[in-house]
Amino acid sequence: MEKKTHFYISRKSVLTWLMALCMVCSAVTRIVIACMKGTGSSQEVWSQIILPATASVLYVLIALFNGKEQFYKTAIPVWMYAIYYCCVFSGFGFDKLVVVLYAITLLFMAVIYTQITSGREKLTLALIPLLAFPAAALLYLNRGAILAGNYAVLTPLAPDLLMTLGFMLMVFAIRIHPAGEYHPTWGDRNDGRKIRTLAPMAQITAYFQVERNTCSNLFEESFEISHVERYIRQKRKEGLTDFGLTHVLLAAYVRGLCKYPQLNRFISGQKVYSRGEDIQYCMVVKKEMSVDSPDTSIKVHLNRRDTAEDVYNKLNAAIESVKATQELDSGLDNLIGYLNLIPSVVLKFVVWLLKLLDYFGLLPKFLLELSPFHGSLFFTSMGSLGIKPIYHHLYDFGNLPVFGAFGCKRRALEIQEDGSVVQKKYIDIKFVLDERIVDGYYYATFFKHYRSILRHPELLDVPPTEIVNDID
Repeated sequence: MEKKTHFYISRKSVLTWLMALCMVCSAVTRIVIACMKGTGSSQEVWSQIILPATASVLYVLIALFNGKEQFYKTAIPVWMYAIYYCCVFSGFGFDKLVVVLYAITLLFMAVIYTQITSGREKLTLALIPLLAFPAAALLYLNRGAILAGNYAVLTPLAPDLLMTLGFMLMVFAIRIHPAGEYHPTWGDRNDGRKIRTLAPMAQITAYFQVERNTCSNLFEESFEISHVERYIRQKRKEGLTDFGLTHVLLAAYVRGLCKYPQLNRFISGQKVYSRGEDIQYCMVVKKEMSVDSPDTSIKVHLNRRDTAEDVYNKLNAAIESVKATQELDSGLDNLIGYLNLIPSVVLKFVVWLLKLLDYFGLLPKFLLELSPFHGSLFFTSMGSLGIKPIYHHLYDFGNLPVFGAFGCKRRALEIQEDGSVVQKKYIDIKFVLDERIVDGYYYATFFKHYRSILRHPELLDVPPTEIVNDID
């Protein structure tokens, strides 16, 4: 894959805050001057006041909150600036050819800015003349009045000059991320990195098979758990008093991803993404095992290097944090409570808007963190309810690709090769899998490996010796 230079700006830099001050002052000054001057046509208000003021504020927000990892997104307000200046120069009464040449130059400026901030070009100092061009052009067009001493013409230009000064400060605040470490770029999401090396058929499959539930494979397996039960008893003796089957099955799944990392992929917006090292496990928690007891969903962030004890500690900490609340409230419950206050017709639109934002990867991180529909794996114990496992559907909203359920322990009598009859203990597990993230062969190979881990659960006590990366 093409190696890129990844730029960032830090909030610890004084230049970053000076840039933000200039940009905010530019937006405020623009609005104040417009109010003193009086509003023009609605088209002028939108194109020459609201558009550039919004771009200035948006630039500051992206730089301050996402400048560390997603500085390339500042290209969005720069394109807004380019459109704004196209509107400005078209109002000077030039010939159409001159206006077209100005527009081409401005769009070229936006393209080069996007190329540089995306890491395709390393010439950051080239941003100085590019970003200074629009303000320089405005000064040139007013050169007669300025040379004649009529400095009043600079007042309407103050917002543009402040904006240009902010850009100059930003250029000197830019730093380069250390080489060898991947950072997000166009096409990536907040919760995943786009897979750009898929085979052509794999890239187009999601366009023909859109809904997650129509692309689900159902898989059922039984695992002999004699070794697992001995392992659980040993861990409880070591002090992990609540250690149980869920912890072993989950830890084994996490360990399986060390060798078969593609199961930590997901489909969103008809594109395939990888979560990399972040394994997001979702589950439902009930305060008490009763019909009337409230429940909520939690999300636990695991890592492929986690041992069984790490999984135990992370999972139990998340469970205890919500059980400690009086009403078993979580951030998700609070969010749903606010949504329920919205009238049904408006709520339908809000949900549609959330789906649209999710399609383009624009959902904020805090919503992705709360959502049980976005994650690597949903795993539930039907055994704790005293029933057999079920095939639980996937969710059409979100991007969860795997849903697993295991049932009660059962005993089976088996005839051995010597003719003797031995009683063994099994647990049944059912998975619903999104077939679009990997092919059937990959799934089959993973579950064979999963079975081998459960035969030797003591391997989960130490970190993995080998980790295969999904993408480099």
